[in-house]
Amino acid sequence: MDILIFDMDGVLIDVSRSYRETIQQTVEIYLATCLGIESKKGELVAQEDISLFKSTGGFNNDWDLTSGLLLYLLSISGFPLPPKRKNFSSIGETISDLKTRSSNLTKNIPQLIQKKNLTLFIRRVKLTGGGLKGVRKALKGSWEGWVYGDGDLDQENVVKRIFQEVYLGRKFTSFYHLPRLFYKGKGLYLQERLIIPRNILSSLGKRSRLGIASGRPRFEAELALKRFRLLSYFDSVVTLDECNQEEARVLHTTGRRVKYSKPHPYSLLRVVDEIGVPHPRCGYVGDVVDDMLAARNARKDLDIFAIGFLRGRSKGKTKKDSLLSAGSDLVIQSPRELLRLTL
Repeated sequence: MDILIFDMDGVLIDVSRSYRETIQQTVEIYLATCLGIESKKGELVAQEDISLFKSTGGFNNDWDLTSGLLLYLLSISGFPLPPKRKNFSSIGETISDLKTRSSNLTKNIPQLIQKKNLTLFIRRVKLTGGGLKGVRKALKGSWEGWVYGDGDLDQENVVKRIFQEVYLGRKFTSFYHLPRLFYKGKGLYLQERLIIPRNILSSLGKRSRLGIASGRPRFEAELALKRFRLLSYFDSVVTLDECNQEEARVLHTTGRRVKYSKPHPYSLLRVVDEIGVPHPRCGYVGDVVDDMLAARNARKDLDIFAIGFLRGRSKGKTKKDSLLSAGSDLVIQSPRELLRLTL
């Protein structure tokens, strides 16, 4: 194999106690701070719920996944349908409006938990195309006025603002030059752990050129790569930033809005282009449906082998079936299995 490309989260880096806990905490903080729905830690969103959402495809972006969870929970909360969504110029105005509109509403947590049936809802989301767009279609856009997850995080994007504060902790202010409003604890990125040891990456690097195609923003990708001393192993690192830049370029030149994050193959194709090996045989290692779909979508331009990575998780058969259905050629459970590949 000439080029071996890795996803980051769930493949190189264990994010079960960082990004996934950040999703959980963001939902809890948003509901409590903005809408007065207080819950115990982990009561409304479990790790399994996040995996279910990921299984629909289209949720490579955790900000979108968080918004999708919020929309679903509000749809079964007993809250009335919100009025048409307003535009605000600051986070403070947005939160004030949400608090005012929700202040006199009944918040029945036991009833909300009892009504939760994510398996059934996820089936509906898959039928409507997956991702946040699928959630909105499944709910007929009815709950948008309660969830502010679009735009800039210093204006209306409360979901992203909370998420970034929880994930980055003190680094939030140094990167965004904004105060922390919702979360004062340590950044959950500190709870990440390395999955594939450096000695295995070193061995793989002697056989193939290595690259990364990640849905992380570049700042967060480099945060992990520097922290775990991984930068020297990879010849190309493509992140959400590059996908966003390409989207902006295409919009400017053609007027078309196209999403270039996975499952679009753009990040994989760009890694190969940056490494510069002519007509390479490639492999892509990913752990979610969108990764396998991205590899499958890249096949019209690349000779690429899709490798699903399970890492011995529970409910492995269901997850394995999802990866195979999405286009995986092989599913592995240990990083050492990569050393035995003779592709």
